[in-house]
Amino acid sequence: MRKSFHGPLARSKNSPPPDFTYTPPADNGLDIIHVDCDILVLSKPANLLSVPGNKEGHADCLENRALKEFPDARVVHRLDRGTSGILIMALNPNSHRHLGLQFEKRKTAKTYIAEVIGFVEKDNGHIELPMRTDWYNRPKQMVDTYFGREAITDWEVISRASETTRLKLHPKTGRSHQLRVHLQELGHPILGDSFYAPDYAVAMSNRLLLHAETLELFHPNNGERVSFTSPCPF
Repeated sequence: MRKSFHGPLARSKNSPPPDFTYTPPADNGLDIIHVDCDILVLSKPANLLSVPGNKEGHADCLENRALKEFPDARVVHRLDRGTSGILIMALNPNSHRHLGLQFEKRKTAKTYIAEVIGFVEKDNGHIELPMRTDWYNRPKQMVDTYFGREAITDWEVISRASETTRLKLHPKTGRSHQLRVHLQELGHPILGDSFYAPDYAVAMSNRLLLHAETLELFHPNNGERVSFTSPCPF
């Protein structure tokens, strides 16, 4: 028998995501965390696409901005448009292949910061809920324990306020919208998340309060384990 989960604060299953008008942030130059002959590490601003979108007017993105300064830059992974933080690009084919395999084989380690609605009582936890695309409401994702692919997130509390809690997230897999869906299923959606949070939580922030803070991996040139950090802006 097919099983699926829908958290208590979920939007209606059959309600489509909001019809966004894409207004990218001003191009004030790349926020470069690190660059060498093999890799380019950037901090992506919130509300900027990682790669060009399919719709007209969706060409402005971090990839195209990077290509103006680094013509050989190649995307290795992506962040959701609303998510800010660390994103790495390869600067040659060997690095692109090496980094791609690390992401595929889960050799990287990532941490995110999120501000969620509600008072999270436990200090830490483990979420293991398979996910798949919600085909009727794309690009939304959903939890499905029968057809879904493995999705795992560990979390810990950083601080608590009266109406919100700040979390550090450790995704062990990299499913689309994984952190946003998992936290919604936990009953604590991310502030500003127009896809998965209730209206009052969306109204509490003018952006999605999710930030990719650190990325750790093996350098494609010498195999050294390296870590990069983008301080959380909220």
